[in-house]
Amino acid sequence: MRILIIGAVAGGTSAAAKARRNSEDAEIIIFDKDSDISYSGCGLPYYIGGEVEKRSELVPRDAAFFRDKYNVDVRTSHEVLAIDPTRKSLSVRDLTDGREYEESYDKLIIATGARPFVPQMEGISLDGVFTLRNVKSADRIREFLRSRSPKRAVIVGTGFIGLELCEVLVKNGLEVHMVEKLPQVTPGLDSDMSNYLRDYLEKKGVILHLGTSAAAIQGDGTVSGVTLESGETLQADMVILAIGVRPETTLARNCGIETGQSGAIRTGRSMKTSINDIYACGDCAESFSVITGKPVYRPLGSTANKTGRIAGNSIFNDSLEFRGVLGTGIFRVFDMTVGQTGLTEREALQEGCDIEVSHNIKPDRPTYYGGKEMVIKSIADRKTGKLLGVQIVGYGGVDKRIDVFATAISFGARAEDLFHLDLAYAPPFSTTKDPVMYTGMILDNAINGGRSIADPRLIGSGTYDGEEVQIIDARAESQYQEGHVEGAVSMPHETVRGKLEGLDREKPVIAYCNKGTTGNAVQNILLNSGFKMVYNISGGNTNYRTQKKKRD
Repeated sequence: MRILIIGAVAGGTSAAAKARRNSEDAEIIIFDKDSDISYSGCGLPYYIGGEVEKRSELVPRDAAFFRDKYNVDVRTSHEVLAIDPTRKSLSVRDLTDGREYEESYDKLIIATGARPFVPQMEGISLDGVFTLRNVKSADRIREFLRSRSPKRAVIVGTGFIGLELCEVLVKNGLEVHMVEKLPQVTPGLDSDMSNYLRDYLEKKGVILHLGTSAAAIQGDGTVSGVTLESGETLQADMVILAIGVRPETTLARNCGIETGQSGAIRTGRSMKTSINDIYACGDCAESFSVITGKPVYRPLGSTANKTGRIAGNSIFNDSLEFRGVLGTGIFRVFDMTVGQTGLTEREALQEGCDIEVSHNIKPDRPTYYGGKEMVIKSIADRKTGKLLGVQIVGYGGVDKRIDVFATAISFGARAEDLFHLDLAYAPPFSTTKDPVMYTGMILDNAINGGRSIADPRLIGSGTYDGEEVQIIDARAESQYQEGHVEGAVSMPHETVRGKLEGLDREKPVIAYCNKGTTGNAVQNILLNSGFKMVYNISGGNTNYRTQKKKRD
């Protein structure tokens, strides 16, 4: 059997390795127009910033490695020009000498990855304008920082790559401006969670321009600034375009392979395309949601490795099938970590789900052991109780919790199940009731226990979602005086039982504290005393204050 693979990064090399494990007799050839293969694309920002010192650490394997270890022929600097499914052949150009030739295949795997999205605008080709996709592009940015010593940078886009590069540039002493078309940073998060990241970035001195786009790049040979749609021009010595990526599907489309709504190659669960004997994997292939079953495009190195392995196996048998993705992702910017998995609130509502939303603010471990607060936003289906999605912003332990939530969602866990997880505990790692367990308790209380959660975004002065309510601040009087929810009256927790007669039992009540725990305690007192509708503010005054500041 002759197996040809187009692309030698995560998907292509994983496919080759798995195919070889299934057969010692197959001839396996990989073509890639780059000179670097099997590199860590997600490690590029850390290489630029110097945390990864040596280039070789990002590119630990070369063609000789795959030849010696796997008996796979990797041809770098070889561009595939066309696929002919009828003749089952590829047209290939050797970029070192320009020679063109054909190669026949029995099975073909397309792992062409993705390309950075570059908008059509004036000045895009100026010196000092960069995208980041491969090791060579990282080399260019790293060398530019070293040799030119730029003072001001504009990053267009606030996704994972843009934010990771933002940290690098700030630590290099640059004044950094970030431009985002949406009115929030990090498009993949819900806006209420992105507000925490926005606050943090502004404290770090990052200058944000939200709700606008870059219209043109200015300069004479070398970049000097970026003009925004508003007409404002930002001075810049360098510009990084981090607007996202698009699946590289030119070869696939040109030979008639079907693509999905996302533009990526449509595949079955065994990574087969619409044409016999052709498979696709990695960032060029479409995925589907574990929760909804609908097609999605989530280009990640972890998914590329997984789908590559499945494609390499499917050539021989169907023992492996792709089970979809949750869109789980995580990134770090300075000391803050942001993780997410499953559906956002916005996506869940678009799917027509009746949802319960919780904001749980807890330390990742005891404060006496240096614990720092994390904000966990969770979304659950009220009808089934199933967990649908989670977003976390914090400083420690975010990776552990987001992986627990991703595992729970993958296996169909309900909110109430989270409390019963037997999670590891010791003070250096967690609190006795882990934040994951607390999240389950809050959601279960809301869904099954009648403990309603109030969305801080819907609270006005003495109103909730337009309806008149009574608002109780259950914190200490001194905290109330420092700042409180509009229309709230001070009623510290320990005084509530003695002041019940001063409240209207027929009128809805909203109770709150700093983060939610005491507010829930007061909520219980009121419900057990005959009040009909009592809410606790999701995330307490901390979350209310964060959302109100951005709303104002």
